[in-house]
Amino acid sequence: MSSMAAAAKGSLTPTRLYLVRHGQVADGHTDRYHGNNDIGLSPQGVRQLEELAARLTAVPLAGIYASDLTRALTGAAIISRGRNVAAQIIPEFREVHFGAWEGLSFTEIAERYPAELEARFRDLTTFRIPGGESLLDLSSRVLPRLNDLIAQHLRQAFLIVAHAGVNRVILSEALGLSLDHLFRLDQNYGCLNVIDYFPDMAVVRLINGGVNGVGAG
Repeated sequence: MSSMAAAAKGSLTPTRLYLVRHGQVADGHTDRYHGNNDIGLSPQGVRQLEELAARLTAVPLAGIYASDLTRALTGAAIISRGRNVAAQIIPEFREVHFGAWEGLSFTEIAERYPAELEARFRDLTTFRIPGGESLLDLSSRVLPRLNDLIAQHLRQAFLIVAHAGVNRVILSEALGLSLDHLFRLDQNYGCLNVIDYFPDMAVVRLINGGVNGVGAG
C-alpha cells in the first residue's frame, strides 16, 4: 500500500496542526482590516481563547506558536497556561500587511481606493496593496516557516495562533486550493482548524470549528 493510500485509511501517525485564529479584537470592530496594527483582544476575545483552551486541555502539544502581534500572542499564552510548553513567537506568522488600507473598513477602502480594490479583485494572488503585501507575499513567508515546524514536530501535535489571512493560506495549501479562492474559507474569531500532515498529503479534519464571532482582520 502506498503511503498516500495508507494515510487515507488513517494507518499512519500524522503530524497534527491545531490552527487557531485569535479572538475578537479590542476595538470590537468586525469589519476593519487591522493587518500589522498591533491591537489587543477584547474581553470577549479573551473568553473565546479561554474556552478553546479548556476544550484542548487533554490534547498533548509539543509546541505552541504565535505571530508577534499581541492579539495572537495573548491567545497562545492563554492556551499554554498549565502546560510545560511556553508559547514561542514566529514573526513570519504575522497577518498580511494591508499597507494604506490598515485600520479601514471595507466600505472605507471602496470609497478611498476604488481602482486599487478593483485591481485586487482581478488578481487576488499577486496584487500588492499600496504599501503592503500581496497574498503571494504572505504565502511566501508563511509556508516555509510552517514546513520547518512540521519537520520539527514529526508525528507530534503542535498549535499555532495566527490570523485570518495566515490561516487561509495554510488551509489553501493543505486543500490544494489556488490563492485566488482563499476567501472561500471562513475564519471567525477564536475558531479552530485541524490539519493532519502525512508524508505525501495533508488531510484537513476541521475548518472554522467552535465559531464564536466573525471579523475581518
